[in-house]
Amino acid sequence: MDSIYLDHNATTPIHPEVAEAMARCHGEGYANPISQHKPGQRARKVLEDARERIAEILGADLTAHPPDRLLFTASATEANNLALLGIARAGRGPAHVVISAVEHSSVIGPAERLLDEGFRLDTLAVDAEGVVRAELLPELLAGRPRCVSVLSGNHDTGVLQPIAELAEACNRGGVPLHTDAAQVAGKLPVHFRQSGVAAMSIGAHKFRGPLGIGALILRDGVPVQPIMYGGHHQGSLRPGTESIVLAVGMQTALEIWRREGDAHARHLAALRDRFEAGLKAALPGLVVHGAGARRLPNTSNLAFRGIDGQVLLMALDLAGVACSTGSACASGSVELSPVLLAMGLPQDVAGSSLRFSLGATTTEAEIGEALGRIVHVCRELGGKLSL
Repeated sequence: MDSIYLDHNATTPIHPEVAEAMARCHGEGYANPISQHKPGQRARKVLEDARERIAEILGADLTAHPPDRLLFTASATEANNLALLGIARAGRGPAHVVISAVEHSSVIGPAERLLDEGFRLDTLAVDAEGVVRAELLPELLAGRPRCVSVLSGNHDTGVLQPIAELAEACNRGGVPLHTDAAQVAGKLPVHFRQSGVAAMSIGAHKFRGPLGIGALILRDGVPVQPIMYGGHHQGSLRPGTESIVLAVGMQTALEIWRREGDAHARHLAALRDRFEAGLKAALPGLVVHGAGARRLPNTSNLAFRGIDGQVLLMALDLAGVACSTGSACASGSVELSPVLLAMGLPQDVAGSSLRFSLGATTTEAEIGEALGRIVHVCRELGGKLSL
């Protein structure tokens, strides 16, 4: 039985054009880009061209006066850690940070580390759809936090956040806003400068680029303290030799998205809507989380009430449907989704929920087949849905 992969928010298959561009880059045998000799200078040009092009596609400008900065990291997780820890530790004023109640674990983790260091940590609540309550932010900003972090698009539900509105409030208060855009970049338009944020994280493997590279974009003047030491690379903010091959892979993936992005988003949204409509028709008790909010075009988080989510996940895997209980960085845990709980959902509803995330390789035929398999498994397992 062919497996149907509906877990693209965890990782996406690399695009063939990306693999080819990386193979060509490997074949060039570039020297270390920090070396001062001519082979090093040649390598440096390729790296910096990729950096500038990536920044341009994401709405940043490394050549402006003053310029933005783009730091290559090993992942979006590292970029989030550098943003939270680096900005908070470098800031002045009260030891205070704010994150939303629906952040990815790679933001929650460093925020809790700051709590251990004596920082005050406040959480910006969300409504029943999972959208942050922007009206509560001014009160939190009155405490002059060193950093606020709100993700652009939710990894579990796909719900999009009002980043520009939040950034405007933060900028009025002189507080840097960081956003984790790992699930949005490569799916929807991202414009760093227009958004007004001070820092933004992305990861290439979320948009058909290679594993092993992420990036943190910083507005000029935002103070950042490194979290790793031992080199002068990237302005001493992130030591370690940058990978030209991975940078070219990220660039190529974003170039492909720029070329195909609008059609790709429409295609994904149509598939998602068909998927949800088909399941709701067959399983009337189905709950679509965040259905009343703006969402990523590819993400459905569904509650199959009366069926344990972990049991359903394993049954679907046996039936050849790959999905998840939420973020890949937390899916090994038996705990309920913090995102769904923050939305005020009862534990039984949160515990019956699964995430299905579509991608560029998802076909109409796969959606039709997945619908049949999921409905069959749900009826086999019983529960309120199938009554």
